[in-house]
Amino acid sequence: MARRALVTGGSSGIGRCIAETLARDGCDVGIFYLGAPDDALPVLGRIESLGRRGWSCIGDVRDSAEVSNAVEAFAAKFGGVDVLVNNAGVFRDEVVWKMTDAQWREVIDVDLTGMFHFARAVIPRMRAGGWGAMVNISSINGLRGKFGQTNYSAAKAGVVGLTKALARETARFNVTVNAVAPGLIETPATAAMSDDARRESVGEILLGRAGRTEDVAELAAFLCSDRARFITGEVIRVDGGQYV
Repeated sequence: MARRALVTGGSSGIGRCIAETLARDGCDVGIFYLGAPDDALPVLGRIESLGRRGWSCIGDVRDSAEVSNAVEAFAAKFGGVDVLVNNAGVFRDEVVWKMTDAQWREVIDVDLTGMFHFARAVIPRMRAGGWGAMVNISSINGLRGKFGQTNYSAAKAGVVGLTKALARETARFNVTVNAVAPGLIETPATAAMSDDARRESVGEILLGRAGRTEDVAELAAFLCSDRARFITGEVIRVDGGQYV
């Protein structure tokens, strides 16, 4: 039986690439995202072209009821949930002395609390199934901090702690929980960076270029597979040496 995977923020960027890679590897895939109905059509078409079943749901990871309802609907359609990739995230960059309460709360609520909502909803189903794999998308800026990103760095550092605690809580049920920490990756979100910010970031990368969404997706898919069955509680960087 095909494994059943949920990807948050799965309509574009890293999330879309992860969803398509999981489908390539034999999973039926659902995406949860915040956007218009048509935003899901390209990724659903790709999933189905790979011979797998696709599913989509529009919702906000900050809303625990919407998350619970989406997980219930996905599990009812596919018979359970085996894989969760917590990818949904936002940037609201500003130096701390100019950052508003709204900018702080939105990033913390989406990038960290949203992952908690999905983990809480999905883990009981993984326990019942006797197997599960969860991958949480963090960032190297959650490991080192970043100027102008106190909210984002704090949220992504929280993802690391969340991942390690969940790994301890779920291991007895044959569930693994790991985090991936990308550096600069070419996505629609990073395309909006200023030229100066891009030059600064690329200048930090030992390989001298930004990464591609496939670089993150291949690792995430590996961590969701049986090949990674003895890996849990890890935080793995995909950054071309940007953190070094």
